[in-house]
Amino acid sequence: MEFYPKPGQAQTIQIDLDATRIGLRTPVDVALVGDCKSVLDALLPLLRRKEDRGFLQTAQGRMHKWNALMDARGTRSDMPMKPQVVVHQLSKLLNDDAIVSADSGTIAIWAARHIRMRGTMQFSLSGTLATMANGLPYSIGAAVAYPGRQVVCVVGDGGFTMLMGELATLVKYNLPVKVIIIKNNVLGMIKWEQIAFEGNPEFGVQLQPIDFAGFAQNCGVAGFTLENPGEAESVLREALAHPGPAVVQAVVDPNEPPMPGKMTTEQAWHFAEALARGQEDRWEILKTVAKNTIREVI
Repeated sequence: MEFYPKPGQAQTIQIDLDATRIGLRTPVDVALVGDCKSVLDALLPLLRRKEDRGFLQTAQGRMHKWNALMDARGTRSDMPMKPQVVVHQLSKLLNDDAIVSADSGTIAIWAARHIRMRGTMQFSLSGTLATMANGLPYSIGAAVAYPGRQVVCVVGDGGFTMLMGELATLVKYNLPVKVIIIKNNVLGMIKWEQIAFEGNPEFGVQLQPIDFAGFAQNCGVAGFTLENPGEAESVLREALAHPGPAVVQAVVDPNEPPMPGKMTTEQAWHFAEALARGQEDRWEILKTVAKNTIREVI
């Protein structure tokens, strides 16, 4: 909520299907109840072009810089492989009518930052509720509802293990869903929340490693393993081209933090505090953050 404008700082318009959610997060000046497409269609005729394009051009310039930063992060060649690389490369290979589902947690961050929407693509995640393990069942529903369209889910190993038996569902009903598992053997969002928001070392977030590609093959699903960023395009391309369901387990760096676009002083303090209190892999985390910062400054 710290990213919402403060009361009086800006005029706020909220469009929501549910009237009871209007003003839930921040004070609202104009409340519009309905789905976004219908409401925006009704508003468009009321718009008038402004001669002063400064605000738009500033926003476009910032977006250009952000996209350039995402391109830099998504084409890293470091080992262990960065999670951004997997999703960034996946985005380039998606069909223009692909349906993508993402799990909650750090997966939602990587997917939202690196999947470029185009054409008639659709994107789903469990946003407000932030429920884990939604990615695969969302994709099963999409594959049933839209046969013939490319359906891809991007999930974490934590969320996937909760409903991994649904691979049998894909086989039983011959649903060609492609499952991209970002595997770092940790509950990533919980780990970074403990460190950056609470100032505590991680606790109780390590996962038991599983060979998801092997599990997929035993379920009758094509299984692929991706560990080298240089092979990301070829492995993902092969998996997406497979005629039936497929799983790609992408083994990534567990010490790559989902840093916000702008880190607050309080978050930085908590981050340092957690490392000082004995975060087990603190030196690897420090090296990762330092390398990221130096690379982006240069």
